[in-house]
Amino acid sequence: MRSENIFWSFMVLLAGAAGQSIQYPFTSTCAVKGSTVTLPCSFTPLKSFFKDGGEIPLKIVRVLWCKNHLICQGPTPSVFDSNSTINNPRYEYLGDKERNCTLQIRDVSETDEETYRFRMEVNDTQGHFTNRTGMKVRVVEGTKMRIKSSSNVTEFIRGQSVSLQCTSLHCTFYHLNITWMKDGHTLSETGPALQLSSLTAEHSGNYTCAVRTNSWSQSEPFSLLVEGEKEEEPSKLPLILGAGFGFLLVLVIIILIFVKRKRAAAAGSQASAGGGKLMHDDNMYSSITHPAEDTGHQRTETSREDQDINYASVQFRNNQRNKQVEEAADSIIYSSVVTKG
Repeated sequence: MRSENIFWSFMVLLAGAAGQSIQYPFTSTCAVKGSTVTLPCSFTPLKSFFKDGGEIPLKIVRVLWCKNHLICQGPTPSVFDSNSTINNPRYEYLGDKERNCTLQIRDVSETDEETYRFRMEVNDTQGHFTNRTGMKVRVVEGTKMRIKSSSNVTEFIRGQSVSLQCTSLHCTFYHLNITWMKDGHTLSETGPALQLSSLTAEHSGNYTCAVRTNSWSQSEPFSLLVEGEKEEEPSKLPLILGAGFGFLLVLVIIILIFVKRKRAAAAGSQASAGGGKLMHDDNMYSSITHPAEDTGHQRTETSREDQDINYASVQFRNNQRNKQVEEAADSIIYSSVVTKG
């Protein structure tokens, strides 16, 4: 019987070690005085355990956060206790009794600089568990924030991505409420990291960050530039196409002018050749028609000469006749005169 009890006790311990856990994503963080800090936490409770030969289901009945105690047990004061009705309102439990055990501390003061641990309790002491590692909170005052980029350059090209982290020179902040600004205008992002993806020219500007409740913690401006040349690169395509089309158009016009001139020159050559042949044909025609014309002309001239000769002979005959009549008359007159004398 004793050996059986030892066996089942070992099984309970083994099941507890393997089946329950509390996870903190980091073990230390910074908080600016007067700000709000969040301590993220998740847990996996023990579902059941074996006792007296049977399996007993377990259920979470209490969750609590404490500071400066390894197991949050006994008279140790808790900052939050799910079974208490007088919890400090500055400590708000954002979790549940299933998986989430996140704690948020508002209006941080110097007294909050402690190590915080989470404890879960079930309906049997065999299922109680505390992660002794805890999370250390360091409170800083009067510190200036700074922006740390995920890239070593401040000039980017269109489409790239970059992450800006708002942090301090002295410590690292997690889940801190941050006010992000671009060129003096407040952005919607409130976490310590600003994710900028698919960059465009509109992302260019001066970025600053500060703890939401402390404007004096504002960082120095971080200048981010997205190259305008790359942003406007797609609009160069129509310009390139237009230039190419214009070049082709000019080339086509030059070719057309060249072809037109060549055709005009060829047409002029054909016209000259045709004119020479026409003159040659005219010469041949003239040589053929001139003899006939000469013969006709000679015939005309001969006829005219014959007419002139006939006319002259007529005139000559008439003249001779008249002369003979005149001479006869004169003779008669002369004879009569002589006779009278």
